[in-house]
Amino acid sequence: MPPRQPVRIRPRRTPGDVLAGLGALVLLVALVGGVPYALLRLAGPPVPPELLDLDVLTSQVGTSTIIAILVLLVWLAWLQLTACVIVEVYAGIRRVGMPAQVPFSGGTQALANRLVSAALLLFTVSAVVVPIARPSGPPPRPPVAAAAADALSALPAPVSGEQRAPLAPVAKVKKVYVVQPPHGRHHESLWEIAEKCLGDGRRYPEVYRLNQHKEQPDGSRLHMADLIRPGWVLDMPDDARNVHVVPVDQPRDETLKDHPYKPAELDGRTQHVTPGTRDLPAEEETRTGRHAEVSPPQDTSVLPGDGSGDRRTGEGTVTTRPGDSGRAERPAPAETGRGTAEPSRTGERADPARTGEHATGREHAPGDPGRGSATERPVPPDWAAEPETGAPLLDYLAGASLLAAGVLAALGGRRRRQLWERALGRRVVRPRDDAAEAEVALRIGADAPGSRMLDLGLRLLGRSLAEQRRVPPTVYAAYLSAQTLDLWIHPPQEDAPAPWVSCDGGQVWRLPAQEGRMIDERSLADAPAPYPGLVSLGSNGEGRVLVDLEAAHGLISLKGERTTSALAALAVELATNRWSDRMRVTLVGFGEELAVIAPDRIRCAGTLADVLPELEATANERGHGDDVLTGRIHGRAADPIWPPHYVLSAVAPTAEEGRRLALLARKGVRTAAGYVVAGEAPHATWNWEITEDGRALVDALGFDVTAQLLPRRHYRSLVELFRTAERLDGEPLPDEPEPQPAAGAPSVEVRILGPAEVLGPPPMEEGRAALAVELVVYLATHPGGVHPVVLGGILWPRGVQSAVRDATIARVVDWLGTDRSGRPNLHTDDAGRLRLGPEVRTDWSLFRAFARRAQADPTMRAVLLEKALGLVRGPLLADRPRGRYAWLAADDLEYDVTAAVADAAHRLCEVRLARGEADRAVGAARAGLLLAPDDEGLWRDLLRATHLTGDAARLRAVADGLHRRSDRPGGGGMAPETEALIDELLPSWRVRSAPSA
Repeated sequence: MPPRQPVRIRPRRTPGDVLAGLGALVLLVALVGGVPYALLRLAGPPVPPELLDLDVLTSQVGTSTIIAILVLLVWLAWLQLTACVIVEVYAGIRRVGMPAQVPFSGGTQALANRLVSAALLLFTVSAVVVPIARPSGPPPRPPVAAAAADALSALPAPVSGEQRAPLAPVAKVKKVYVVQPPHGRHHESLWEIAEKCLGDGRRYPEVYRLNQHKEQPDGSRLHMADLIRPGWVLDMPDDARNVHVVPVDQPRDETLKDHPYKPAELDGRTQHVTPGTRDLPAEEETRTGRHAEVSPPQDTSVLPGDGSGDRRTGEGTVTTRPGDSGRAERPAPAETGRGTAEPSRTGERADPARTGEHATGREHAPGDPGRGSATERPVPPDWAAEPETGAPLLDYLAGASLLAAGVLAALGGRRRRQLWERALGRRVVRPRDDAAEAEVALRIGADAPGSRMLDLGLRLLGRSLAEQRRVPPTVYAAYLSAQTLDLWIHPPQEDAPAPWVSCDGGQVWRLPAQEGRMIDERSLADAPAPYPGLVSLGSNGEGRVLVDLEAAHGLISLKGERTTSALAALAVELATNRWSDRMRVTLVGFGEELAVIAPDRIRCAGTLADVLPELEATANERGHGDDVLTGRIHGRAADPIWPPHYVLSAVAPTAEEGRRLALLARKGVRTAAGYVVAGEAPHATWNWEITEDGRALVDALGFDVTAQLLPRRHYRSLVELFRTAERLDGEPLPDEPEPQPAAGAPSVEVRILGPAEVLGPPPMEEGRAALAVELVVYLATHPGGVHPVVLGGILWPRGVQSAVRDATIARVVDWLGTDRSGRPNLHTDDAGRLRLGPEVRTDWSLFRAFARRAQADPTMRAVLLEKALGLVRGPLLADRPRGRYAWLAADDLEYDVTAAVADAAHRLCEVRLARGEADRAVGAARAGLLLAPDDEGLWRDLLRATHLTGDAARLRAVADGLHRRSDRPGGGGMAPETEALIDELLPSWRVRSAPSA
C-alpha cells in the first residue's frame, strides 16, 4: 500500500461569507483607491497653494482657506486609514499575531480590521485579525498583544511520484502479540507491550488504534470501557519486535491456539510465521526465501513530554533523538497506572498509580471513585518521570487560589452528603497523609471572596448588557487582584455598565473590589454565566491572570516539559469553578480519576479519534459568533443557552486530527467550545508554552506569568481527598477519658465553640493578636504538648525564621502570665514541649465533660446537655482570618467537635420531644445548628420540633430556610430523607418554594 499523501482542504464558506467578503473588498478598494482619485480630480493636491503662503497666518481667513484646510484633513484621514489597512493586511496574511497599533487610530483601525477580516475570507479558509486591548492600570502585568486567528491554509495537492513495485510475497502476513496471563499480581499493559515490542511505551496509542473495536477470541472488544485481557490477540505495527507474524486473514482464535505463549526474544529479531511453518526463527525465514509483505505504519501520535518521542509516521518513517532508547522515562511497574488496586482491609482504596495492579479481565462502572475508571491508561511521560516524592503540596496548591476555592466548595458538597449518612456516635472520615496535607494547602491558598467576585461580577455584567439589549464584548483575558477585577475586551467600548467602569480608552472594563463585595447574590440567583471558559493561566505575584478558551477562536497548542501538569490544573479548575452553569470537559489521554471530583462535567477518552466524530457532529449545534454571547446573557442559569464543551488532550494530534480540530473553530469566530492539545499543532491560533522554570507563555497574548500547574503527586492527593469524601461508613468518635477541668475559676479560658477568644490576659495589640490566639488555641486543643519546631511549621506553613518563632512564643508566655501558684500558664516541659498550665481551660474540654456525664447519668441528661450546648456560640473558630487555622484540615478537632455537638443536640432534642416540650426541643436543635449548620439530622429534628408547636407559618419558615441553604452555590442539595419529611409535615411547601418561571 503506497504511503498516504496529503490532500487539499476544501474551504468551507457560506454564501453569507462570500457576500460579506465581496462587499468588504469593494469598500476597501473604494476607500483606499477611490477616495484619493476623487480628491485629486475635485479638490487638487493634498496641500493646496493657499496653505503654502505664510501670509495665511496673519491675513483674514476666507472660504477658500477653510476648504483647503478641510481637504488637508480628509487627506490625513485617508492616509491614516490606508496605514491601518496595510497593517491589518500584513497581520492577516503573515499571521504575525497582534497587528501593530497605528497611533491615534482606535476607531479607524477597528473599521479596517473588520473590512480586512471579511475580505480575507475570500482567499483563505479563515484569516481573521482580531486585536486585543493592551492592559494598563495600577497592578503591573505583562502587555497584552493581539490574538490573530490563524488562517487554515490549504494543504498542497497530492504529488505524483514514482511507484515502487511491491515485492512478490508468498502470502500476506501481519504482526501480532498475544496478551499473556498475569504472573502473580502483575498484568500486562499497553504501555509495557509497546515498550517491549516498539521500543517506547509512549507509542501505545498506535497499538490502541490498530485494535480498537476489533473482536477478540473471547467475544469482547477493545474500547473505552474495557481493559486488555489475557488471551487477546493484538495487531502490531510493522516495526514491532518480539511478536508473531501470521497470515493476514488468520482468525484470532486460531492465532491464539497456534501461539499461546509469548515469542522468544531473539535480541530484537522477530519470529516469522508463514503458511506451513510455525515459529521459525528469522534466519530460517530468510533461508526459505519467503518475504513478508507489510503495510506502512499508521499515523502515530504520542503523549507529550519528550520531543524525541513525538512520532508522526504517515510516510512510514520514525524519527528519534540520537541516543534515545525510549526507556529513560518509563515508569516503574508500580507507576504505570494501568490497573486498579483492590480495596484494603480498612476500606480505603489504594492508588492505582502506586500499586501498578492491572484489572485485567475486570470491568468497573465508569466514574467509580473507589476502583478508578474502566479505561486505564499509562501515566503520561512527563508525570512518569516525576519522583514519588515531589515538591511540597503547598508549593502549587496554595498558589492556585481560584482552583483551591472551587475544590473546597466541591469538597464541602461531598462532606454534606457524608453528613446525611452519619450515624450517632460517629464522625465523617477525615483525610490522611498527602490528602490531608493537600487540604491544608487548599485552605491556605483558597480565594473564596475572589471567586465570588469573579462569578457575581460576570453574571451582573451579562444581566446588565441583556437589559440594555447590547452584544457582550469578547473577553480575551481577565486579571483578578485584591483591588480590582479587570476584563480585557474587544472591541473597545467606553460605556461599561455600572458598577463596571471603562479604562484605557474602553479596552479594559474594571470592577473595583469594594463594588464586587456589595453585589447581592440573591438578586443574581438565576442570572446566567456569560464567560464560562475563563480559566487561570497563572499568577504575576499580585493577582491571577485568566484567559478565555473560547476567545482563541481555534486550536490552542500547549508545549513544554510539564504539559500534563498544566492540563490537569485546567481540568480541575474548569470542573469546579463557580462562574459557569453547565459545561462538558473531555479529557484525552489523562484524568480518568477526575470523574470523582466532577462526574457531571468530566468524561475521558483514550485518543482524539474517539471524540472527533462527536465534536464534528455537534459543531453546528453549539452556536458561533455573537450568537454565543448574546444567547447566553438572555438565558437562565438553570437552563443555560450554548453550554460549552472543552477538550483537553495530553495526546498530541496527528496532522489529520489537527486539521479536523482547526476546522471546528468555525472559520475563526467564537464558538461555545475550546480545544487545548499538547504538542505541536500546525493550525493553532494560540501557542501556549510551559517553560522548564514553570513559566507560562502565550505568544498571541504576550503573557509571561508563573504557570498554574498540578504535578502528579498533587493531582493524586486531590483525587484521594475526594475518594475519602465518598466514604459513608464514618469513623467512631474517640472514647478515651478526657482530663477533668481544674476546680475553681480558670486563670485563662480559651473559647473555640464560636469565634476564637482567650479570656483572662489583658488585650494584645491588634497586629499580633490573631497569631497569638491561634498559638494558644493549638496548644489548648493538644494537651500532650508540642515541640517549638513543630509548632513553627504549623503556624507558619510557608516557613519562618527561628528567631521570629521564639520571639512570638516568648511574647505569648508573657501575655498569658502566671496562675495562682505563680507558675507560667505557658511553659516548656522536661521533653522540650510547650504546654499550657492546669489553670488554662477550654470550652471544648468543658463541653466534653458535660456530655460524658450526661451519658452516664440519665436522670440529669437534659440539664447537663443544656449546659454543654450553652457553651456553643457559633461555628468552630468562626470568623477566623483567611489562611489561618489551615491545620484543622489535618487534625481530628474539627471532625470531633462537629459530630459531638450535633450528637448532643440530637439527644437533647429527643428528650424534649419525648416530654412534649416543643419549644425547648426547637431550642436544642438550633443550638446544635449554630456549630453544625450542615448536619441535616439536626434540620430534621428542627422540622419535627417546629411541627409539634402547631405553628404552620413557623414550620414553613424553617422549610424555606433549609431550601435556600441547600440551593445556594455549593449547597449540595437536600438529603432525600429531609425532602420526604418536609413533604409529610408540610405538603404544600414545594409550590411555595418553586422558582418563578
